[in-house]
Amino acid sequence: MQMLDSPFARKLTSFATLSHTDLNILSDLHQRRRKFAMGRDMVRQGHPNRTVYVLADGWAFSYVLLPSGARQIVDFRIPGDFLGLRSILFRRSDQNVEPITPIEASEVLASDLIDAFSKTPALAKAVLWAASRDESMVADHLVGLGRRNAAERIAHFLLELGARLRLVGLASNAGYACPLTQYHLADALGLSDVHVNRVLRQLREMGLVTFQNGRVTFDDFAALVTFADFEGDYLDHNGPARQ
Repeated sequence: MQMLDSPFARKLTSFATLSHTDLNILSDLHQRRRKFAMGRDMVRQGHPNRTVYVLADGWAFSYVLLPSGARQIVDFRIPGDFLGLRSILFRRSDQNVEPITPIEASEVLASDLIDAFSKTPALAKAVLWAASRDESMVADHLVGLGRRNAAERIAHFLLELGARLRLVGLASNAGYACPLTQYHLADALGLSDVHVNRVLRQLREMGLVTFQNGRVTFDDFAALVTFADFEGDYLDHNGPARQ
């Protein structure tokens, strides 16, 4: 079944066992495909929204714009992720979502999503588990901002991103393609772009990780995990949701 090869299905089946019927319903949610250009918000903070998107291809990021004009990147979204899921519950989006690359996403009406949940509790369980995992990531990011130094923060972030991409078949312990810039890392990790540049050079010279030309290469994966004190339990890709 082609649906099994999609990043969204790979992600959800890691959290719950889905039957062929569940996967058919999941496939129905992918019927309305849209393309979005990079650099233009597809979800806007404060605007009403009754639509959620499932990212099929490309990268995006969610961010909050402060009155001063500064932005704080909340998270990066990769294939298989929801975009704007909370906004269909709150009725207004609490974040902006901007494509980093040209993206393709499935547009899902709130009513269709709720209807799908009523038909397949297993799918609802998987989505709830995935959404809870995302909330755990945000909590861990707060810990990183407050308690990790800059080098640990960046190392931990690159490992976390690798774990997320590995889940949907887009990374390995050797590394992954990454369209992020140092400015993206700075706005997400509470650092200046100059500081990010300096730390990335430090990590490369330590023989741990290289981030150049749109690719993250783990030069010594095990040592990087130790350096960042990365456990990844909060990602819980093999948790009790499959029981």
